[in-house]
Amino acid sequence: MSEKVYIFDTTLRDAEQVPGCQLNTIEKIEVARQLEKLGVDIIEAGFPVSSPGDFNSVVEISKAVTNPTICALTRAIKKDIEVAAEALQYAKKGRIHTGIGTSIYHIHEKLNSTPEEIIRRAVDAVKYARQFVDDVEFYAEDAGRTEAEYLARVVEAVIQAGATVVNIPDTTGYCLPNEYGAKINYLMNHVPNIDKAIISTHCHNDLGMATANTIAAIQNGARQAEVTINGLGERAGNTALEEIVMAIACHKNLDYELGIHTREIIATSQLVSSLMRVPVQPNKAIVGRNAFAHSSGIHQDGVLKSRETYEIIAPEDVGVDQSSIILTARSGRAALKHHLKEIGYTPEGEELDALYQKFLELADKKKDITTRDLEILVGSEKSRRNRALKLEALQVVCGSTTIPTATVQVSFGGDVFTETASGNGPVDAAFNAVKSITKRRVHVEEYLVQAITRGSDDLGKVHVQISHKGKMYHGFAANTDIVSASVESFLDAIAKIS
Repeated sequence: MSEKVYIFDTTLRDAEQVPGCQLNTIEKIEVARQLEKLGVDIIEAGFPVSSPGDFNSVVEISKAVTNPTICALTRAIKKDIEVAAEALQYAKKGRIHTGIGTSIYHIHEKLNSTPEEIIRRAVDAVKYARQFVDDVEFYAEDAGRTEAEYLARVVEAVIQAGATVVNIPDTTGYCLPNEYGAKINYLMNHVPNIDKAIISTHCHNDLGMATANTIAAIQNGARQAEVTINGLGERAGNTALEEIVMAIACHKNLDYELGIHTREIIATSQLVSSLMRVPVQPNKAIVGRNAFAHSSGIHQDGVLKSRETYEIIAPEDVGVDQSSIILTARSGRAALKHHLKEIGYTPEGEELDALYQKFLELADKKKDITTRDLEILVGSEKSRRNRALKLEALQVVCGSTTIPTATVQVSFGGDVFTETASGNGPVDAAFNAVKSITKRRVHVEEYLVQAITRGSDDLGKVHVQISHKGKMYHGFAANTDIVSASVESFLDAIAKIS
């Protein structure tokens, strides 16, 4: 049978210590309910003695959720433990998480104590906590830098005192995966009563190894992983829940049972990001917006043929609707054809080649291409193919100290005509040049410019309405160059004059 690995979420305690991430009680309850929906086993709801707000949050979260164990953090101090026990009075399943530093840095520099005194204080704290709850977790702060033999003595003593879970934190994120895994392995083989408690991991990401360290610990016997949503936490953050869960899900040889409903991962990530006001970096594993996005033509072609060529996780497994085939200048014909098919257009051969060239020209000007851009591109290309008057070249000179001048080159019936004219702006000058070429007496009745989506690099849509001998004619064009789009739309309207 698969062994159970418990997911202990400390988003509401450790992640909330990040500057600017503080939540009010209502927001904490909302996150807690989503964590319950996600399926976490333990929610560390706060540090009750630290503030009235934290105390109240633990109380209200205890009332609001049913299935997860509610955990409250304390120091190895009687007052802390008493306050935590009071805060947990409404919890269906309550746990007190108490502990003390065990590395030489903490014993000598922070606590001004001795190794033997630390063991005594640890044992006293666990025994006192057991008077209030049956489930007591002990943390050996800075265990990652604690000498293995001494750490084993501490672990044995607190288990003997009644600890049901023992947390071995890499508090500073210092350990390498092989070192942290070996530390867990040492405890599993040198603590006589280790079978009486669950060993837990709590890794920080100061060197970018929190996830690797946590997996190494699980492989060596740890059966609880302390994590946060989006990897939020002190300094560089904590182990990310989504990374641990999906690493185990992807590697079938890691035969562990998890109770996480993975399709709730994205919803939980987005909720935490929104409430804590910390955007998720685009390339964040699992939950970043680019985690299932492909822009390279080679990758796009592979994914369109078979998802498994470049994706080890099905997007829907974590709550994403589908992979994103992002259109950029690096995209190939396969990606363009895929997107065109989605909007009901299926060009082939020369028609596809012509559209692809226009697409590349646009993609070189814009960072990414939207569906609306494609609709405009297709419409413009169709119109361009059917247009009697075609803009071949355009050059404008304008500025605050010069007269706006435009040189326009237009092809018609196999011939090319060039004209230069001035005006009160670049568009007016270009229109005057077109009038000279076409010999048409027209009046511009309406001139409308619209951005398709957003940004200064956007594709602009231009609509022109002209009058000629009492009749109205409409022209349309789109281009990232607004003057070029204006001239093309003007030519489109003039070409419709019979």
